Amino acid sequence: MSFDTRAGTRGGRQPAGVLARLLNTVMARRIRRSGGVGGMKALVLTTVGRKTGQERATPVNWFPGPDGSWLIVASAAGASGNPGWYYNLGAHPDKVRIDIDGRSVAVAAEQLRGGERAQAWKQIAESAPRFAGYQTKTDRELPVIRLTAR
Repeated sequence: MSFDTRAGTRGGRQPAGVLARLLNTVMARRIRRSGGVGGMKALVLTTVGRKTGQERATPVNWFPGPDGSWLIVASAAGASGNPGWYYNLGAHPDKVRIDIDGRSVAVAAEQLRGGERAQAWKQIAESAPRFAGYQTKTDRELPVIRLTAR
């Protein structure tokens, strides 16, 4: 499993700082209670930090994948760089879980490539046009990740 998408040379600003961390904490609590935010399906992705070794919980939107899997996009709102959780997945792929629908699920993460990615991206862009907008902000290809229960 390879998480090797390079950062781009242009893009929006990646949300960061104390305010972004506080918002993530509040959103994670809300997602754990209600399962979504603003009409979008969301889950809480828990990874282990590649540098710190500490657990990191990040709210992310998800899309239904084949066979009950979950698709997520490392969009970082169209920033030039990938979000930190993307690198954490690559560093500790065996220590990933999601909180969804009131339960915690250990998952395996796989970055989609080629035709599989194209098909998933079409589904995502059609159901959530703002993700298509994120892609136009940056010159990196936004990674699409499939999560499957372990």
